Amino acid sequence: MLRALLFAPTDRNDRWLPLLARFVFAATLLVYFWKSALTKLDGGPFSLSTGAYAQIFPKAFEAVGYDVSQFGIYHWAVVMAGTYAEFVLPALLVLGLLARPAALGMMGFIVVQSLTDLFGHGGIAHAETLGAWFDRVPDGVILDQRAFWMLLLGVIAVKGAGALSVDGVLAGGAAQRRDAVVPAQ
Repeated sequence: MLRALLFAPTDRNDRWLPLLARFVFAATLLVYFWKSALTKLDGGPFSLSTGAYAQIFPKAFEAVGYDVSQFGIYHWAVVMAGTYAEFVLPALLVLGLLARPAALGMMGFIVVQSLTDLFGHGGIAHAETLGAWFDRVPDGVILDQRAFWMLLLGVIAVKGAGALSVDGVLAGGAAQRRDAVVPAQ
């Protein structure tokens, strides 16, 4: 009885939690990802910096003597896709446009980013980078911080964009069009 009285309104109208998740994403991670993407561009929208290859393919780049010309179209396409994912996916999340697929895309991006940090850049060998769950130190970059990132994105992936979103506006318009087409019985 008490639970129904206190929580039933929020259970039925769960638009605010995803909005809060999008706000927290914008406040904490939007600029992080955009600045990271900017470090990968060099002069133009299709001109990648040397550092872009070092960030995404660290061991392979070292193996070719840090000579970008030794990489092929595959490496260029992966680095370009990763760079633009850091621009586009966060923007979609903040706007609440295609929020569920954008959240899933960001989750995949973070998994790849974390694996690259751990195995490509050697973070696995450093306890302070890896972190550990259920310890007294909550600031490990990979296991601790990125777990929060994934939880935040998981809320959006499951619940959608929530209130004040382009998805919500489009869904409302689609519902109005559907109601106009289907005659009342």
